[in-house]
Amino acid sequence: MTGQETRAPGGGAAPGGGASPGWEKAAGRPTTTLLLRHGATELSAERRFSGRDDIALTKEGIRQAGLAARRLAAAPGVDVIVTSPLQRARRSAEAVAEATGAPMIVDDDLAEADFGQWQGLSFAEASQRWPDELAAWLASPDAAPPGGESFAVVALRVLGAMDRLIKAHQHSTAVVVSHVTPIKTLVCRALLAPPEAMFRMNLDVASLTRIDCFDNGSALLRSFNDTAHLQQRRWRHSG
Repeated sequence: MTGQETRAPGGGAAPGGGASPGWEKAAGRPTTTLLLRHGATELSAERRFSGRDDIALTKEGIRQAGLAARRLAAAPGVDVIVTSPLQRARRSAEAVAEATGAPMIVDDDLAEADFGQWQGLSFAEASQRWPDELAAWLASPDAAPPGGESFAVVALRVLGAMDRLIKAHQHSTAVVVSHVTPIKTLVCRALLAPPEAMFRMNLDVASLTRIDCFDNGSALLRSFNDTAHLQQRRWRHSG
């Protein structure tokens, strides 16, 4: 792996740009975050709860991580890579580090939600075994899977990790390699959307999402679930 790895305390997507956030007045140069979901695993291929189990990438997942890394390296400007400690994310981050030469930081707070006893199950299987618990989980961010973690708790650690990143790497371009729940949580904050909005988002493996974060606390979602690189299309930097 190219680049220095460190560990953080506490646990599509073109880099750059100083454009204004949406229709608002220009807010200066942003901190650009390129959110990369890890490549495919056996459980993601079957759309099962993956959670905190340290599941490896499949051969296809390794290929996908390489394609994402190639895309990110095509437009120079990645300053730092911050990754979940789980190996499916970490291996994807290592591919980006090798391609870009940027240093890699591991932040435990970017790990996927703990799905407790639903780990490894499909949605249908969890619904059959825990119908009341699943209904409560769908209805409230404060409800947790049996033995697991609520979305409200996940949001506290994930948003804390993002705030640390922005403070430490202000006005830089950071690749954040993580999982479905953390990435959707960050999208919800950028859009000022409620946690329930996560159930209306589809986030593919090895997809890229870009959020620009401004010094005044505002954010701009510039792209979501971008998978053009997985079709091996040539990426053109649009500025």
